[in-house]
Amino acid sequence: MNPQAPPADLYLTEVDGIPTLFAYANGPMRAGLVFRVGVADETLARAGVTHLVEHLALYRQGLADYHFNGATKAAFTHFHVEGAEHEVVAYLQGVCASLVDLPMDRLETEKEILRTEESRREDPQLPLWRYGAQGYGLVSFPEWGVRNLRPDDVRHWAHTRFTHGNAVLWIAGDRLPAGLSLKLPDGGPRHPMPAVTSALPTIPAYFSDGRGGVLLDAVVSDSAAARLYAGVLERELSRALRQEGGYSYTAATDYTARRDGYALLTAFADSLPAKQDAVLGGFVDVLAGLQVGRIAQADLEAVRTRNDGTLTGPDSAVRRLPGAAEDLLAGRPPRTVDELRSDLWAVTPGHLHAVAVEAAGTALMQVPAGHTANWAGYTAAPTSSSYAVTGRRFETGQGGGNAPALVVGDDGVSLTAAAKDGTQEAATVLYRSCAAVLSWPDGGRRFIGTDGITVDVEPGAYGVDAHTMASIDVAVPPEAVIRLPPRPQQPKAPPRQPRSTAAPSGTEAPAVRRTGRQTAAVVVFGLLSGLFAFIALAVTVFGHDPQTSTGEWAGLSGFLWGVTALLAWPAVRILRRYRR
Repeated sequence: MNPQAPPADLYLTEVDGIPTLFAYANGPMRAGLVFRVGVADETLARAGVTHLVEHLALYRQGLADYHFNGATKAAFTHFHVEGAEHEVVAYLQGVCASLVDLPMDRLETEKEILRTEESRREDPQLPLWRYGAQGYGLVSFPEWGVRNLRPDDVRHWAHTRFTHGNAVLWIAGDRLPAGLSLKLPDGGPRHPMPAVTSALPTIPAYFSDGRGGVLLDAVVSDSAAARLYAGVLERELSRALRQEGGYSYTAATDYTARRDGYALLTAFADSLPAKQDAVLGGFVDVLAGLQVGRIAQADLEAVRTRNDGTLTGPDSAVRRLPGAAEDLLAGRPPRTVDELRSDLWAVTPGHLHAVAVEAAGTALMQVPAGHTANWAGYTAAPTSSSYAVTGRRFETGQGGGNAPALVVGDDGVSLTAAAKDGTQEAATVLYRSCAAVLSWPDGGRRFIGTDGITVDVEPGAYGVDAHTMASIDVAVPPEAVIRLPPRPQQPKAPPRQPRSTAAPSGTEAPAVRRTGRQTAAVVVFGLLSGLFAFIALAVTVFGHDPQTSTGEWAGLSGFLWGVTALLAWPAVRILRRYRR
């Protein structure tokens, strides 16, 4: 395929039976090999296996003068390269050869490199709350599974996922490179897109997080109108929160096609602690305005013109190649630039209004700690389970009848504790819905349910006997267990974070709640100390008698101030205890 006139669109052909997208381009040749496998295809107990295969496949490339890299995404893995024609051929054939025969002598070294890379990465929290500890929610978790992966595990994943039938090639240049041959494992047919799960019983929903600013995502139908809505929303947020309000430095949106007919729309606005109320209120106001149809034609035209420029500008076809390859792997044929532009220019403010309404119905909002969004129509995302298992009960011995308790049943484990309103809260993980169990040599276990709820089983904290611990271990499938190295110390009190992606470390004190007797004690000691402070001040300032020695007055004044301090100290101790 070597047409004389290079058109500005994509062509579909094949190389060694692998679907291949081609675009004419000047300059160095660019190419990419894309596979329909990603983090969302893994389980939590094997999280990181795709990333590990990607690293191993690139190891033999060594150092090169041309640019190459790999990327593991939620549903796709990319290998891409830019260079001279012979360099592109050598890279692609080298990647394929490595996928057939991974360098297992490098396995432990690459595991360490992945752990180093992970230490610098901040995992997003929204996927965990939306999808749970499975599928697309796994991008919120550390790559815990890497540590326990054996050579056969990694080899099997490569030979069943990085295969001939699960790949698409894209190339940008003046021709298809000569001599290119891609020998990949056979592995059977293409894998379907990952299942979309949900951990939200009600939407729209919100959760509170310790970080500043407001973050929101929403699932919308993948369309030209939705892409333009993302741009209009960014303009509105920037106008309201930065230009007019001066509350935020960054107000931005992102649009990511999931390649299954839907896309994830994300919006963010940062904030200083003192401006969090204003940013949250302004953020909600902007969304509300768009949801009732307050959309300026000028904003639509500005965003549309910018998007049209990306479709008609230099190398526009080349920039579309990686996304078009993902579409092809998801069973969606590539679209021409004329079709894309036609959809773009057909969008009206009414279409954007429909997207705003759709986004409002699927929204998940992360608000700063100490804030809520129920006043804006969002429901608090669950941080506990609606039930507890029945079985043997183990208590910490702290707090009397309100002490946290571990319940071990035939079908799962629960952690129960008294809520602020006096009711009982429970975090429950059923064995059949267990995404993974973190296991430490000291006997500690952390159960993580597919809904993201966690239960920590600490034998030392709850006094769980060896027989019960053995029954728990037997109930969990071996493939769900993640064996971790020893901890610095064994926790002595239960954690209070049912949804968490971090392993427990150290000791956390139980909550302290104020009682009526303690409140009365604070009042009595406070009043008495105040009275003696007033008397001491009066004696100090006005009480000197010329017939009485100065030393006697000083002694009396010191005595009164001492009594004041003794009375004030118990009140201060009680108040400090409340504030922990």
